[in-house]
Amino acid sequence: MFAIIRTDGKQYRVAQGETIRLARIRAEPGDAFETDQVLAIGGEESELKFGKPVIVGAKVQGTILQHGKDQKVIVFKRKRRKTYRRKYGHRQTHTLVKIDKISAKAPPAKKSVPEKITTEKDTANKTPAKTVAPVKVVAKKAAPVKAAAKKAAPKKTTAKKAE
Repeated sequence: MFAIIRTDGKQYRVAQGETIRLARIRAEPGDAFETDQVLAIGGEESELKFGKPVIVGAKVQGTILQHGKDQKVIVFKRKRRKTYRRKYGHRQTHTLVKIDKISAKAPPAKKSVPEKITTEKDTANKTPAKTVAPVKVVAKKAAPVKAAAKKAAPKKTTAKKAE
């Protein structure tokens, strides 16, 4: 049986008994690892189940083995003819997790409870419920739209000077 899980924005195909390398998890070695972000489960009788986006009720459980660092990645920047060179690197941290159990149990279906049928005897003993008066909704009237009268700008007359 295998499952496809999602963690830290990445997807991993895991199977029971496998050891996978995940991004660093804040937990101590020996602690339990559990995720319910199961996207697909398959392997039994060639049956494959897909979630929308996850399978409800499915879980993958494991144990954290150790933390470590990957090999050094060297980053080298250079611009030609500018005497610009920068060299640095880093070692990405990771966590090794051993997968112990994959469960695909769906949550139990909700049982419908039959509604209790009330009889006249039951209603006679109870006090009537308070009725709430309906609230009147008053709509605000829209303000009348006034026609904006535009006044024509007076024409400027320029008197020609007589020469």
